Amino acid sequence: MASTFTKIVAAVVVVGAAGLGGAYALTAPDPQPESHWANLGGPDLANGEQIFWAGGCAGCHAAPGAEGDALKIMSGGRALPSNFGTFHIPNISSDAQAGIGGWTLAQFGNAMTRGVGPKGEHLYPSFPYGSYARLSPKDVNDLFGYLKSLPASSNVAPGHDLPFPFNIRLAVGGWKFLYFDDGPRVELTNASDQVKRGQYLVEGPGHCGECHTPRNALGGFEAGAWLTGGPNPEGEGRIPDITSGSEAIGAWSEDEIVNYLETGFTPDFDSVGGSMVEVQKNIAHLPKSDLEAIAAYLKAVPGK
Repeated sequence: MASTFTKIVAAVVVVGAAGLGGAYALTAPDPQPESHWANLGGPDLANGEQIFWAGGCAGCHAAPGAEGDALKIMSGGRALPSNFGTFHIPNISSDAQAGIGGWTLAQFGNAMTRGVGPKGEHLYPSFPYGSYARLSPKDVNDLFGYLKSLPASSNVAPGHDLPFPFNIRLAVGGWKFLYFDDGPRVELTNASDQVKRGQYLVEGPGHCGECHTPRNALGGFEAGAWLTGGPNPEGEGRIPDITSGSEAIGAWSEDEIVNYLETGFTPDFDSVGGSMVEVQKNIAHLPKSDLEAIAAYLKAVPGK
């Protein structure tokens, strides 16, 4: 009897271990192969700056209240409260110890597009790599070069303050398995090159859906609700629906959307407010052709 019992226990352990091994294989950090970041050449710093503004890097990584040249000091440290705890924005300046000055392009690219840190660890999706996953290798290379050209900061950001079980990074692998996707957020048939450019900017570096799309209890985007608005992650009020059928901008023309992104003024002469103030100031640095592409894409996204 003892021998039979021992065999049963051993079988359960083997099956359990196999299950755990299979689960880890599905949820382990998954960086790009080294070849993905090879042979990209020297960075185009002018394009890197455009990706910097499109990606809103200064909005999170500069010091609160920073203006002018201080917006380009990526010292980090800002607190980002959420339903899962408080995240602290890291230093991504050119400092080799406190920032990313000592990183390789592959380490930076895998953080941006795969949510994998320089030591091979999962990064929390408070960093919007779920959107940045759509960035081309060239744009990643250009952005990395531009960031390294900016002033260094020795500021060391605090660690995240997350309760159990959200402080277990391995669990992020399960979240990625459920929600991480680098494909198009919406399928647009017969889209023009302008709309495709707008889709790249909005779904990728602009990461507009991170605020404008509702989320479920685990923090994943609700299916079929792209850009339809949701609770304000910073607290009061709601982030508006910005699809073509929305009350917020559905009646705006493409030119009116472009003017709003350029100036911060709505068609009825109201002004941008809340967290959108920083976003609009960042986007206003983009060339007008990109603003027109964003407007064309937003008018192409089906309303709900």
